[in-house]
Amino acid sequence: MAKQRIIIAGAGVMGASMAQIYAQYGYTVKVYDVFPEGLKKGKELIAINQETAVTEGKLTADQSRDLLARISFTDDIECFRDGDYVVECIFERMDIKHDFWAKASAVAPKEAILTSNTSGLSLTEMAKAVVAPERFCGMHWVNPPHIVPLVEVIQAEKTSDATAEAVYQNAMSVGKKPIRVKDAPGFVLNRLQFAILREAMYIVESGIASIEDVDNSFKYGLGLRYAAIGPFETADLGGLDTFYNIASYLFADLCDRKDVTKMLADLFNENSYGVKSCKGFYDYSNGKDKEAIQRRDRLFLKLKECLYSGDE
Repeated sequence: MAKQRIIIAGAGVMGASMAQIYAQYGYTVKVYDVFPEGLKKGKELIAINQETAVTEGKLTADQSRDLLARISFTDDIECFRDGDYVVECIFERMDIKHDFWAKASAVAPKEAILTSNTSGLSLTEMAKAVVAPERFCGMHWVNPPHIVPLVEVIQAEKTSDATAEAVYQNAMSVGKKPIRVKDAPGFVLNRLQFAILREAMYIVESGIASIEDVDNSFKYGLGLRYAAIGPFETADLGGLDTFYNIASYLFADLCDRKDVTKMLADLFNENSYGVKSCKGFYDYSNGKDKEAIQRRDRLFLKLKECLYSGDE
């Protein structure tokens, strides 16, 4: 059976990374972006990622060259006529998603599978703009998707069971570890991630510890633990009596605010978006942005090899 023709909408960090993993597994990939500058940036991101993969010995130079030959780029909306499988990863705003899907789903073949990589927007609401919404499903990859195995498969209200299963199998076909999730804000990963981030910022704003020490508590403690076992396994291994006793006094002291913290709001309002703008909680100027991406990928690749190499 011929490989599906993949079209990825959005040439940013996620789209560029997804393009590589599909191409690595033999798929023909077309990356669509309405902005020429976005396509240029996507090519640059792929080059950085491929450089790291070759340097770390994950791909040979020839394999990388073959992979790149299977990826093409376009700003023509008509490209969706040629797609069997679409993954959308454009800007996270519902009105922009609606506008995109109204156009793309009208162009795409009626048998095409359509997916959104939204991090937490309602798939059921998004599907209102989709022609034939039964073929539409959430497919949330985790950054950087060319390395991290998890994919959340989110079934919207009108998503058919067959579509959800096809998306699950598509994720499996590129070596991912998919999970099935109901359509709820943030799904699973981001609900957990933002609960942690909220508490982390509260700890810093309260003067309990610095940004660096909060990060170090994960790098040398919780992160190491959670890379191998989940929170429920951790509690079982630690003893539910112990966790109950700690929860009885600690839950009341944890942050439960409903608005965005000042710490994050201030950075957002000054256009400090992290690596993409070379300033966030840390400074990424003078080439430190590229170094940060490459360092993350080197460490993630080593960790993935240690934990999951026997599964592939």
